[in-house]
Amino acid sequence: MLSSDTCEAGIRNRLLAALPEDEFARLKPRLKLVELEPRQILAVPERRIEHVHFIESGWVSVLVPLDEGESAEVGLTGAEGMTNWQVALGEETADFETMVQASGTAWHLAVTDVHDALQAAPVLRSLMMRFALAQHGQLAWIAVCNGQHTIEQRLARWLLMAHDRSEDDTIFVTHEFLSMMLGVRRAGVTIAAGGLQRAGLIRYGSGRVTIADRGGLEATCCECYTAARRVQERQLPRAGILGCR
Repeated sequence: MLSSDTCEAGIRNRLLAALPEDEFARLKPRLKLVELEPRQILAVPERRIEHVHFIESGWVSVLVPLDEGESAEVGLTGAEGMTNWQVALGEETADFETMVQASGTAWHLAVTDVHDALQAAPVLRSLMMRFALAQHGQLAWIAVCNGQHTIEQRLARWLLMAHDRSEDDTIFVTHEFLSMMLGVRRAGVTIAAGGLQRAGLIRYGSGRVTIADRGGLEATCCECYTAARRVQERQLPRAGILGCR
């Protein structure tokens, strides 16, 4: 666990950074900056929510575990938001699994402190509610994408969403993990990634994917990426909400 004094260096999380000084000053002593490790589980379905994380760097996936032991991704969150946003709606139990995809840091806040803050900090309450709406919109567009579009389009959409939340052009992810994220067979990911690479849009190998032509990737992607991003920008209207890309 990192020191809370790191707060003095500035806040990258968009929700916390948008707070008025008085609201943040009341919240600050309860925040703890923690490290996020790849594949770390931050929420488990059907278990009581004990804390939330306001992401500073890296990103997390929201997953639906299936009976066969597989999982499918239904959401992705980076520095624009938080985990376990359902608490803003009064929910006490996690609906989905939340897993760290890319290592980073986050501000940890106990759910009891969240409840206190929701009563005493009207701006934070409003921001959390708006983020909850944004996540619902993202979930809907991901569902449409996974049901209606080709694997290549779905892969392009996922890479763009990950790139928005990444600090560089290289994303560390294996074909096996991508197949789980997209809910398809690994062979399908291999074919789709090969097509994007031959088109000069990405370079991949050794557990990493590098975005070589973002504009071309956006042109290849379906409308779901831009629609989901518009929802985020409308609900959280702040410059750079998704990384200033």
